[in-house]
Amino acid sequence: MLEPEEQVEVATIVHLSSVSVRWTAAFAAASALMSGGMAVIPVPTPMYPAMTDRRIFVFRANPTLARSEEHLMTIPRVGLVRSKTKERVLNSSFVVSAPDSEQGLKIIFPLVGRKDR
Repeated sequence: MLEPEEQVEVATIVHLSSVSVRWTAAFAAASALMSGGMAVIPVPTPMYPAMTDRRIFVFRANPTLARSEEHLMTIPRVGLVRSKTKERVLNSSFVVSAPDSEQGLKIIFPLVGRKDR
């Protein structure tokens, strides 16, 4: 998948999410009502991004084994910008987006992968 002279700079496991907190709370409340008290909360999928000097590759991670399963997307790095890192107790995150786009990709580093960000 790499072009000539393109080298991987970093690869780590992260959680990728585009779901809002408001939507997650509404989904949990609705599932609790429908099931008689058991709430279901959607969880971001673990992914492996691999970043080169030219592109970002995203692979779906196997949730039980530490390996990638499927290539999902390739994003060119030219023009991408990143937000400030938000530090939390159990994770940290930032958003990567194009300067002219209102949508972005939120990258969440779990506690175990925090130093890799």
